[in-house]
Amino acid sequence: MNARVQRSRLPAAIASRLVVPLVAAPMFSVSGVELVTTVCRSGAIGAFPTVNARSVEELDNWLTRIDHDQAQLDRPAAPHCPNLIIRHPRITDDLACLIRHKVEIVITSMGPPSLVTDALHEIGCLVLAAVPSLRHAEKAIRAGADGLVLLTAGAGGHTGWANPFAFVRAVRAAFDGPIALAGGISDGIALAAARLLGCDLGYMGTRFIATRESMASPSYREMLVASTLDDVVLTKAFTGLEVSMLRPSIVAAGLDPSKLDEAISQPHAAQIYGGNDSSEGPRRWVDIWSAGHSVSGVSSIVSAAELIREIAGQYNEALLDAIPQTR
Repeated sequence: MNARVQRSRLPAAIASRLVVPLVAAPMFSVSGVELVTTVCRSGAIGAFPTVNARSVEELDNWLTRIDHDQAQLDRPAAPHCPNLIIRHPRITDDLACLIRHKVEIVITSMGPPSLVTDALHEIGCLVLAAVPSLRHAEKAIRAGADGLVLLTAGAGGHTGWANPFAFVRAVRAAFDGPIALAGGISDGIALAAARLLGCDLGYMGTRFIATRESMASPSYREMLVASTLDDVVLTKAFTGLEVSMLRPSIVAAGLDPSKLDEAISQPHAAQIYGGNDSSEGPRRWVDIWSAGHSVSGVSSIVSAAELIREIAGQYNEALLDAIPQTR
């Protein structure tokens, strides 16, 4: 098989433990211990926002449980990957907790990775920065990020606007570190295409929301099965930043998707939809649900292990079909 396509820019200690080059993306109110441990045991990277744990003490407990689960296995599991929200008030305490647990990979988002890279590098941690544009990618590289998560058009949650083909090739022309592609990856065929494009990892969120191990409600999972990419709305109304949300959940919350406030500020959006005691409207992430364009690939509710086996089979077959074999 073509060696250039197969070469991974990930550290060997990480790449060697992956059954498939995939990250189960960190998702607000969805990614928890059960999903992360199942994903890692199945050979993919399990990611979660640290703020999904309601306190630093709970985060410490989560990491202890994940470490204990991996220690029971006969073979090394794929690594787990906390996601640090840089501008979150808990950033300093969450960072200290990750350092105590000597995590192997961290994804940074919503702020400059320079605030955490030095401390994480001291424990040998690989730092991947989530970026929505070429300008942000360049800034993250200068800030010391080891790799990038490219948020492209169609990603769930906070998303980018760029075409994935153009974005990856523009970044790859100037950067030889690890790249993960986020946006529209719904199966192993799309994952193989990302690898051929020059990415080292695919980033899949929406399909993992519909797994039995996710923290999503049954109604959320069922809505994903019933929805297509035409049901995804790109809006600033709920966070002040562009987010991919499910139209049926907006309607179910009593709102008109055609009359959302697209000029809202981030503080005002937090006041209305943030979920605090003083919130005036339905809660983002909890009552109003996110999904990416890959929602068209959600046809049933399955276990995360089943999903990864399916993706791995499709991925390997797609690469065999795409790359001429030499004898």
